[in-house]
Amino acid sequence: MARILLVEDSKQLRDYIVTFLENKGGFDIDQAPDGHAAMDFIMSFDYDLAILDIMLPGPSGFEVCKALRKRSTCPIIFLTALGNEDNILTGYEIGADEYMVKPFSLKILYAKILALLARAGIRDEKVLSCGDVRVYTQKMEVTDGDKEVQLSPKEYFLLKVLIENKGRVMKRSYLLDRVWGKDIDVNDRSVDTHIKNLRKKITGATIKTVIGSGYKII
Repeated sequence: MARILLVEDSKQLRDYIVTFLENKGGFDIDQAPDGHAAMDFIMSFDYDLAILDIMLPGPSGFEVCKALRKRSTCPIIFLTALGNEDNILTGYEIGADEYMVKPFSLKILYAKILALLARAGIRDEKVLSCGDVRVYTQKMEVTDGDKEVQLSPKEYFLLKVLIENKGRVMKRSYLLDRVWGKDIDVNDRSVDTHIKNLRKKITGATIKTVIGSGYKII
């Protein structure tokens, strides 16, 4: 089942899209009514595809797209009333895969979703590994040997980023940007605390401290 993030401030339009896609089947849809909720979702979960409006309360769809692109390569569709050339070009420049202008056809939106998911190979579970540790990105599950490990969302994404870059030193500033985003209430100590917690929970791989630089997993 493909997990989709739908960011749209109109409840009527969200319901319209969600009902159509749920009737088609095969989708698990999270709904964000504004940019702040969208940011919270993308900092907490992995998505297979995102549908973004641009004119939103709080951060705009462009800002959400930029934040999502820092964390994911998932397909992104802009679905917006802004149809001028400059906005369309901006959408593609910051990482959109498709740009649809309202009013739109649900059937065409559905066809684009299927095409993008197929192109990205989303139907296949992606598994990241390091030592005995496995990260199942669609299910957001982590195993260490033959046991499942329970992690908080921040611990999960921190581990995911480390394993995606296994063997490489990840600076604290980079980890903060990837895992915490623009949250102004965190600092380097937040990374250190979560690393400490991960070390307690993970034994099948080693998270090493590189003094003066950051962390790497081996």
